[in-house]
Amino acid sequence: MSEKKMNVAVAGATGAVGNQMITCLEERNFPIKSLKFLASKRSVGRELRFKGDMIPVEELTEDSFKGVDIAIFSAGGSTSEKFAPCAAKDGCVVVDNSSAWRMDPDVPLIVPEVNPHAIAGHTKKGIIANPNCSTIQMVVPLKPIYDKCGIRRIVVSTYQAVSGTGKKAIDELFDQTRAMLNFLDYKKNVYPHRIAFNCLPHIDKFLDNGYTKEEMKMVNETRKIFEDDSIGVTATTVRVPVFYAHSESVNIETKEHISAKEVISLLENAPGIKVTDDPENNVYPLATDAAGQDMTLVGRIRDDESIPNGINMWIVADNIRKGAATNAVQIAEILAKKYL
Repeated sequence: MSEKKMNVAVAGATGAVGNQMITCLEERNFPIKSLKFLASKRSVGRELRFKGDMIPVEELTEDSFKGVDIAIFSAGGSTSEKFAPCAAKDGCVVVDNSSAWRMDPDVPLIVPEVNPHAIAGHTKKGIIANPNCSTIQMVVPLKPIYDKCGIRRIVVSTYQAVSGTGKKAIDELFDQTRAMLNFLDYKKNVYPHRIAFNCLPHIDKFLDNGYTKEEMKMVNETRKIFEDDSIGVTATTVRVPVFYAHSESVNIETKEHISAKEVISLLENAPGIKVTDDPENNVYPLATDAAGQDMTLVGRIRDDESIPNGINMWIVADNIRKGAATNAVQIAEILAKKYL
């Protein structure tokens, strides 16, 4: 890390991802000169802990970013659309976790293990976008394969934890599960159907093409991150009754042949990845193993016997950490070291 210390702000600090961003800044010993926590007016008066100190939460306003070097946002799309340009105007670089800026051609969309070079483009608007959680964990293990032999097509089905929706969804799963186990009536407020003991093939709104917004995020973000619009991507995203960590079944068709054994060797030496692949001993990535850590777990790596150049794999990662907070802090680390 750079010896230079940064003035840092976390916007949306009181939310689940905001809290995790604070934890990641502390765990990774980010070079901080000053730190401010920003949230809506109703959170003013609260205090949050950082390295043993209690720091008061301040109201997020257009003037919150004077003298701030890096602001990490996890405050929702409309909030980012309003306040990120204000921060950039004051000379602050924003790392935004919402979907507001991801497909803006002047805003880099970054996964540090995949396309760190693109961070240089932050000078256009002063904003860097954090991709969708399900996209992040997929492209991390696909990057070494893409570099080695190219990727023609990706077919992905996700099994996404309720924490991706937020605290109310976590509470709803808990309450519904408890109610059903006690033969009581349950309520559904967050999702259109019961989530306990169920799977919902519906994340975000349905679009005119029959896909959901979540599915099209994976399509469009993957192409932007790889800077390759020729990759065919199709996704089906499913909400499952798991609290933390998303799982994905990914099938790829490569341009040049590569064997499953070669893929395993590639991934064992790639950054941010832990290969967990010993099916004979029931060893494969589990959501319960990924929760709470930053590594992307990959297993069930095998040849797709239905096509000449096909590979199947199972990818699991903590959606709040690597899928959101950790990825944002990693981007901030590169900014601090190379660009500020």
